Amino acid sequence: MRHALQAWWAIVLRELLKFSRQTGRLVSALVRPLLWLAVFAAGFRNVFGVAIVEPYDTYIPYDVYIAPGLIGMVLLFNGMQSSLAMVYDREMGLMRLLLTAPLPRWWILFAKLSATAVLSLAQALAFVLVAWLIGTELPLWGAHTPQVLLAAVAAALMLGALGLLLSVHVKQLENFAGTMNFVIFPMYFMSTALYPLWKLEESGANWVYQIARFNPFTHAVEWLRFALYGKDPGLSPWIVLGTLALCFLLAAWGYDPQRGFGQLTKRGT
Repeated sequence: MRHALQAWWAIVLRELLKFSRQTGRLVSALVRPLLWLAVFAAGFRNVFGVAIVEPYDTYIPYDVYIAPGLIGMVLLFNGMQSSLAMVYDREMGLMRLLLTAPLPRWWILFAKLSATAVLSLAQALAFVLVAWLIGTELPLWGAHTPQVLLAAVAAALMLGALGLLLSVHVKQLENFAGTMNFVIFPMYFMSTALYPLWKLEESGANWVYQIARFNPFTHAVEWLRFALYGKDPGLSPWIVLGTLALCFLLAAWGYDPQRGFGQLTKRGT
């Protein structure tokens, strides 16, 4: 156990130190959601002036509605970026050595997942602070704060686990960009990050509505949105945690030495 914890801490600390030297990575992670918040939301600021939607008890401006979705965007993009780093490390970096360490591979993957979640949450916190500075305030503090933290941590872990699973199937860096386009954009735009489900159903976009209903990213955003106001998120936590467990188990299976990607030695020779 001591060896496992020491290895976990070493991997997490390495990722944190590497991130601290990559200022541009933090800036790029914040520019995208802040553009949506400051530019896109400005044209739709009063889009909900005609209705009150859950979990809100009164009319809200559009920037307040999409803020949880933009936090989800930060978590999503960092989770996918971590899978890119995983592919690089696996092909020519430290990961080739880590996978031969005298520890279960699932534990090494869990350490990488923990580091990804910590970095995702740090970037999300930075986004919330900048959003507050430009006038979008979120009810983070109160009796519901533990719920908010739990929702954010679970979302970060789920999206990081999805990135791990993708890294199993992305064999080369050249294929990464195309794969991400088929994951990030459908997952984000076919969710409740930018519009509520009832709007999709009301507009007649039934197929988009059905996809959004079963999109795990939708439930990550909804869990966070409801947690901010101390409301019951329904089944969303179970869907997020179930997706987290499924993605991580499949990633661990794929990295097993006897199957999937795990046959590193054969590919190396």
